[in-house]
This record gives sequence, structure tokens and C-alpha cells, in this order.
Amino acid sequence: MEKIKFVNHEFVNKAEALIPQLHETVIRPAHIVEVQQDEAAFQGWRVDALESAEELPGKIFKQGDSFTLDFGDHQVGYLTLAIQNVASNADAPLRLKLTFGEMPCEIGENFEDYNGWLSRSWLQDEIVTVDILPGEVTLPRRYTFRYVKIEVLSTSIRYHVSFPDVYCTAISSGDAAVVQALPAHMPEHLKEMDRIAIKTLQNCMHTVFEDGPKRDRRLWIGDLRLQALANYETFRSDDLVKRCLYLFAGMPLEDGQVGGCLYEKPAPFVDDIYLYDYALFFAATLYDYYEATGDKETLQELWPVAKLQIEIGLKRLDERGIVKDDETWYCFLDWHEQLNKQGGAQAVLIYSMRRGLKLALAVMDTEAAEKIASQLERVIDAAKMYLWDEASQFFVSGEQRQVSWATQIWMVLAEVFGQEENAKLLERLAAYPAAIEMSTPYLYHHYIEALILSNRKDEALIQMNAYWGEMMKDGADTFWELYNPKDKKLSPYGSNLVNSYCHAWSCTPTYFIRKYYLS
Repeated sequence: MEKIKFVNHEFVNKAEALIPQLHETVIRPAHIVEVQQDEAAFQGWRVDALESAEELPGKIFKQGDSFTLDFGDHQVGYLTLAIQNVASNADAPLRLKLTFGEMPCEIGENFEDYNGWLSRSWLQDEIVTVDILPGEVTLPRRYTFRYVKIEVLSTSIRYHVSFPDVYCTAISSGDAAVVQALPAHMPEHLKEMDRIAIKTLQNCMHTVFEDGPKRDRRLWIGDLRLQALANYETFRSDDLVKRCLYLFAGMPLEDGQVGGCLYEKPAPFVDDIYLYDYALFFAATLYDYYEATGDKETLQELWPVAKLQIEIGLKRLDERGIVKDDETWYCFLDWHEQLNKQGGAQAVLIYSMRRGLKLALAVMDTEAAEKIASQLERVIDAAKMYLWDEASQFFVSGEQRQVSWATQIWMVLAEVFGQEENAKLLERLAAYPAAIEMSTPYLYHHYIEALILSNRKDEALIQMNAYWGEMMKDGADTFWELYNPKDKKLSPYGSNLVNSYCHAWSCTPTYFIRKYYLS
């Protein structure tokens, strides 16, 4: 396990000075609904609308009754219940059970049967005891949901209850009013995809860019990089990107590595997770930030941290110039149990070094620029010499010389070959079923990016519609952490109940649409 070496209080204080204001919006439910088991529906559950939620205040509920509210869209915020005793005074406390769901499966399935390997406490349910009626109760915990099931567990023989009002105070630091509308000529399905992607990003924007507002509710640098790209095309909350960069820079791990993720509360602190690719992405994220903002002062201050991540990444090379693949490291790239990470990590190193070289030149660090340029040539040559398989015409990874989508995608993004060769590589990949497949929107983002970089914009749009468009057909009101059209209950955690159905790394269709497809 890595350990924190020190805290750069100057950097952390700068980050804390950039805490954004949270915007509040009151949202009331749209419908009273029923969640029904249906094998033909997504994940085996469908939602039937029973009546308008405007009818709720006139309904009376006794002990043992329940009802489910549909808020019409994905919400992140605080639930308030106005409760009225009916027929008599409340001579005993009222007990309610509330279950929150981003998706129908979270309402339909019994949480007590959960057997995933992430904590049961991530599943969103509460027992609420109310002593005084009539009254209003606001739950103190922030919830992430579209659906809320309310069960009346206990009243007394003397009284029943009604709910004159139920609402969510939704919060986000992203102000939707500043996002420009797409041109009228854009196809409607792209407008809708853009809207859902923006909603995904907005619901992950709080006092940091969270990976998911239900789970994990923290800042991961891999997600941050993609959120920042989407942000530059939409909300322009550039100070929030800056805040996150200073937080990572201000709390390095034992040998100066940037941690994979960090927490804000009770005070900012970095987790002891070091991911080879994520640490390198600090340089790439800083590069993107500088390109978007021209903020030279921040670049000057954070460049030493970015440079150190490249130096640390280079230390992992063997005598051939290839990233060592053993039990002492971890690199993410994608969720796939069989995926070997060596080839993809080599490409991420090249990708990040290219951006680091540009940063070194921007800050006129001539010595660093010369060292990076020299090492960059070595690492690229090594990739061509030892990871390119001439017979199969693919890059390979690990002792088993595995061929995967992740490795080819990242080698394209690293520009190891030229544009025309990269386009042919992606064409061969699409026709090679033995390659280890993609699992997450995170890697799909990089696939779309690789296609665009290879001058295949039309194919990129086709693939974006085939993936995020299918999510939309399956009912996404925000885009998900995981989606496999062949296995719609896929979860790396042992249960789809704990999957995040509003996830940062899935927000980038708005980035692609607005950056590459407006004209």
C-alpha cells in the first residue's frame, strides 16, 4: 500500500479557495408508478405509470401500505416529506422505509438478497422514525435517484397518514443555464444524447467532479480527465477542474506519485491507491486544462508534479524500454478480468509523454523537454520492436502476447503509427473477434477518440450511436458506469444493484458532439 508523503498546504489551500457554489432546484415527482418484473424489459424490470403524482396528497395510507414515486428524471439531492396524520392524533411514532433507485431494479429487488463484494451500505435505503405529526422531514443524506419507494412500516390503530407534499432539493455546481443549445439542424437523437450526457456531467458536478453521485462519490483522476473535456464544451466550470488538479498535486503519495482518487471530507485526503495510467494522466489533464484556459500561472505551479509523474512512469521500463508486467503494479485501462495491461500502459506512457513534452516547451523547461524527447523516441521504438506482431498485424501485451481492444486503441491514441496505418489497424480490430473486448464507456470513449484521430469521423458517430444510443433505448436518463449490450446485468462488483447509473466517464458524447459534429 502506498503512503502519503506530505501535504502541500499551499496547493490544498488554493484548492479550498475554489470550492464552488451549489445550485439548488426543487423537483417534485411526476407519477405514482408500479415496478413490475418483466424479462423483456431492461434488467428484467419495467415501470408502469399508475397516475399523476398530483393525486398523492389526497391518498391515505395505513400500516403496511406502500407506493413508489417517479421523479421523471435522474436527481441528486435531498428528499423532503410533508406528512399529515389522519383520523386521529399520532399517539405513537411513525416508521417509514424509503428505498431509492436510479434504476427500476433497485426498487424491484430485495436489498437483503444482495451478495456483491462492495459494501451493502452503498444500496440506498433508510428507516425513518417520525415522532411528531403533522410535520416535515428532510433526510440529511444526499441521495441519487429517479424512483423512491415509501413503505409505511408502523403507525398505530388510531391513525393513518397522508403525504401533502414530497420533493427533492436537487443540487449541482453545474449551472445548466450557461450551456449553449445545439444548432437547430442537429438530428434529434444527437440532441437527446447530448442532453443526457450533459445531465450525467451535471449530476457528477459538486464541490469536486465526482465519479458517480451514488457510488463512489469521490474524485478519480481518470474520470476527471474526461469530465474536464466535456466541461470545456459545456459548463466551462474551469475553476472546478483547477481545484481538482490542485487537490491531487497537493497530496502526493509516498514517492511523489499522484494518487488514483481522493476524498473531500472531513478534510481533503488522498486514498492510498496508485494506478500507473491514472498518475500519468495528471500530465494529460493539466495539458488539456492549459489548452482550454491558457492559464500559465497554474501550469507553471503544477508542471513539476506533472513532470514527476512522467519520470516515475519511466522508472517502470525494463532494459528494452518496455513497461514491466508483474505483480507489483496496477494499471486500470478498463474493467476486464482477462485484460493484460502491459501494452496499453506502454501506450498511455507515450500519450502522456507527448503532452508532457508540449508542457515542458510551454514553460521553457529546456532540460526536461530534451530528456522527454529522448525518452519518448526510445519508448516508441521499443513499442514497435517488442509489442508489434508482424504476423497478426496487432500490438500484443504480456507473456501470452494478448491482443485486446484496449492495447490497439491506446496505441492509436499514442500515435505510434501514422493516421493511415492507425485507421487500418482499427479496421482489422473490428474484424478480429478473438481480441479482448471493451467493457466500459471509459474505453468506448477512447475508441471514439481513436477513430476521430484516425480521420474516421463517420465511423466514430456510428459507433457512438451503437453504444450510447443503445443505452438510451434501454432507458438511460443519465449514462452508466457499465454497459454491455450482450450482458445487460454485467457488474465487476458481483451485482448490478451497486453499479453506478450516472457515471462521470460516460458523459463524453457531449464532448464529441460539440467539438467534432457541429458543422
